[in-house]
Amino acid sequence: MSIFMLFSCSEEFLQRPPEDGIALDNFYSSEEELVANTNSLYGSVWFNFNTKAFWSITELSSGNARTYSGDVVNFFNFSITGDNTVLADGWSSLWGVVAQSNAIINYTESRVSGDVPQAAVNNTIGEAHFMRAVSYFYLTRIWGPVPIIENNLSYVYDPQIPTNRVEDIYELIERDLQFAIDNCYPKVRGGNYLANAHVSSGSAKAMKAKVHLYQEEYDMARQLSQEVIASNEFKLLDDYANLFLTEFNNNEESIVAMQWTSQGYGVGNAMQASFAISSAITGTGDGYGVIGPTIDLQEAFEDGDERRKATIMLANDFYPNIRAADGGYTVPDDINAQNTKAGIKKYVVGTPADNNGNSAQQAASNNTYIMRYADVLLINAEAILAGGSSTSDTQALESFNKVRLRAGLGTLPSITLDNILHERRVEFAIEGDYWFDLGRIDRQNAINIISNQERGTYTNDSPPVILSEMYTPEANDFTLPYPATDVALNPRLLEDPVPYEFN
Repeated sequence: MSIFMLFSCSEEFLQRPPEDGIALDNFYSSEEELVANTNSLYGSVWFNFNTKAFWSITELSSGNARTYSGDVVNFFNFSITGDNTVLADGWSSLWGVVAQSNAIINYTESRVSGDVPQAAVNNTIGEAHFMRAVSYFYLTRIWGPVPIIENNLSYVYDPQIPTNRVEDIYELIERDLQFAIDNCYPKVRGGNYLANAHVSSGSAKAMKAKVHLYQEEYDMARQLSQEVIASNEFKLLDDYANLFLTEFNNNEESIVAMQWTSQGYGVGNAMQASFAISSAITGTGDGYGVIGPTIDLQEAFEDGDERRKATIMLANDFYPNIRAADGGYTVPDDINAQNTKAGIKKYVVGTPADNNGNSAQQAASNNTYIMRYADVLLINAEAILAGGSSTSDTQALESFNKVRLRAGLGTLPSITLDNILHERRVEFAIEGDYWFDLGRIDRQNAINIISNQERGTYTNDSPPVILSEMYTPEANDFTLPYPATDVALNPRLLEDPVPYEFN
């Protein structure tokens, strides 16, 4: 399996550091070298997850997007099998993050000059703990029980590993994030966006609040989210649309994001290539409109919600930041990605000229958010609700309504879980979050929500007619099958999970 091959003890590996990975034989004589070594945790190692698996698993399955594309349509209609190559790409990419993180965690300390401050070493290892936690958070939410691997070298000669219980995986995630809280540098994020690229202790605290929320540990989620809010490290960006422009990478709202460059396929963000409705937008020959927003998502936005235009393109929408040299871009009347009479805007950033040259074919340089501050505010509101029927608690309403006010909407005097789930859906649409929200709520409620979604298409009649398409998932559709190639190499993936013995 690729995760074990990554740490092969071959002579070639020991002699030649990988271009996009962590080299175990490096010796770090300065803090700058340590920082450079951790950069890979934010970029290329996530590539195969980000490029297709991320949005296929989350946006197609959740009912936010639809497609006819043969390699990913099975996510949309709940017929996915372990033979799917996109599923396998996502799996191997996340394990790559685990492996790279483990290399830093286990071997940095012995490869650092005594001249490097211990705080810098601790920060580097803290970042690796953070990224391992994030990867495991994705792994367990997508597949359920998976193996816990804290040192890949331990399994080079025996890669047949059982899975561990979900509760143990969450224990590992919490331990990793607590280490990051205790060891990563604190920050107050400002206008120097480059300085915001790496995570902080506050980033770890925000992520840990989310992890506790998923386990319905509301007291801890509330405490941590309120500590993040009170720290003033993060803030909502005034203009929602700006969140998804390259020039606003690592803005004050960004808690953690995948970092991309325009240096080519494998190190750039390839989502624009899939999402943009045509090459007229990208200027680089791609723009395939592989997904379109479902009718259900289109109808989820309230009138006046400024997030709609930043998320979904409709006919005659005008975008001054796309093809800016030509005076902007007006969406054509015949827009029709996947027969939805609409297209995806989020993560579509335009031509190289629109991005100061930092864009290329299948390699835009805009970040992919893993978490941003709006999430903390909605976590805080839900943690205060704490499973109740409704709340008018002042703190909960303040947090919840800040997100709505930024979107140009009015405030609500009390909120329910349905209000929060709706707000989360439209706030984070096409950001890979709604599927996981559906996976953590009451299972029958989630099935009912999905079975009532209009996932169909429009005809070309005037006015258009909806060709209805609806799906009802089974309870076991909320976790996905392990990739068949990995099951063949490690049949123990199909055995019952076992408890993990922590040191």
